[in-house]
Amino acid sequence: MTRGYSLEQDLRLLLNNPRYSDIEILCEDEKKLYGCRAILAARSEVFDGLLYNGMKETYENKIFFPSINSVGMEIILEYTYTGSIKEKTLTKDNIIQAFYAADYFQFTDLQNFIMKTIKNTDFAKNCAPELLSKVSEETSLTEDNILLDLLVETVANIPLNNIEFGRLSIAGLKRLLSRTYKKVTSFVTSEYEVFRHSAILAAKEVSNDAYENLVKQLPTLEQLENTNSIKVEDKSTDHQKVAEKFEPLTKFIEFNQIKARILIEIIEPLDIIPFEVIVEVYRRKALSLSDLYSDGIRGKPQKTIEYIDYIWDESACGTNLTVENDKKTVSSSNSAQQSVRAKVALGNKGVFEWDVIIERACSASWVGVCASNLNYESWAGSQATGWILGSDGSCYHSGIKTSKYCPPFGDSTRITVHLDMNKKTCSFTVNGSRYPEVSKWNNLPSKLYPVVSLRSPGRFRIQPHCKNLCRCMVQDL
Repeated sequence: MTRGYSLEQDLRLLLNNPRYSDIEILCEDEKKLYGCRAILAARSEVFDGLLYNGMKETYENKIFFPSINSVGMEIILEYTYTGSIKEKTLTKDNIIQAFYAADYFQFTDLQNFIMKTIKNTDFAKNCAPELLSKVSEETSLTEDNILLDLLVETVANIPLNNIEFGRLSIAGLKRLLSRTYKKVTSFVTSEYEVFRHSAILAAKEVSNDAYENLVKQLPTLEQLENTNSIKVEDKSTDHQKVAEKFEPLTKFIEFNQIKARILIEIIEPLDIIPFEVIVEVYRRKALSLSDLYSDGIRGKPQKTIEYIDYIWDESACGTNLTVENDKKTVSSSNSAQQSVRAKVALGNKGVFEWDVIIERACSASWVGVCASNLNYESWAGSQATGWILGSDGSCYHSGIKTSKYCPPFGDSTRITVHLDMNKKTCSFTVNGSRYPEVSKWNNLPSKLYPVVSLRSPGRFRIQPHCKNLCRCMVQDL
């Protein structure tokens, strides 16, 4: 590249280049890097104080940082020389060292960029559990810092069912549960699933046989909700070893959030929970109505979910789409991608949830929300007033794609849309797997409508979210 056209590109030529350097930087892992002391001092008060303090560093051509790894220092040098770092530079292998190095050199903007990267939906799904595990293993349980808080907050908003066993270590899980135990904070995993993940992870530490046995003995909450009979096999011969591995997590599980039937028929027979813990939970349940009023999730009291009888609006519908007599089903007879929205407007306050059943998928099926001024003759994802999830697993808004939000889906898929108008956020559950809020959708307006986009042979049905319907029926009783 010709020099002189881009200051940033020219400065990158100096990065860690012995030819243009006058000081060696020695790191914790004994790797040697190179820098220009004038540039370093001009860009950082910390470097200035170290390199021009009248001490030996002022006259020697080397400086040693015993607590900073070379992968973190390389990012510091890139930021120091160019004022920015490339997004692809940050990985799960270097982002923690980069954060602590930025803290040491008092680069607040770099720290903020790193935290923003961690919050990114794709990065969070792919890296946050491993990062929390790593930080937790390097710090004490009582130690407090903003990176730890951010990682706990990020992982708390990822359903544990979506985290493969082994990605989140026992130390990381313990940190997550201890930081959220009896706290008013956001947490998306039901307490039974917290117990299930914890117990299976403990079993995995014991042996592969213990792990496979406990996976069979602990069905998911969705499996439990779809059956009337629960049969647990005899407890494992390794149950005592599993109990020992599980013991550090026990005191951070809110067993009172778990339904009594599950405690009696599934958890107690495993014989991995101390008897006195089980007795205390039963005693508290006997003295309260917690099973009736608990939604089974720790943290913030779950917001009241608005129950609405959703139907499609024929006056806000593409010309090639047909709203059937039940007003809940829409189908397409044309290859053109078109949209239809529901009649109900969702106001600027409240939490709304509804299901869209893909009774028959098309080559591109879309589910989400829109504002009132949508062009229904086109698909919602290409428009500034549409925010939708596609059957390829990507999210779209204004034609901008957010890849790999969830796996692709097709016929018979149930999509649940979770719209929080208090926070102006939207997330989705696909076939029972809950996914995080779409972080790039940070400009939702104060009034929205459920929307779908489809083409032939697509056929979609909208309904209130089934759990909300059951909840309302119980309240009516």
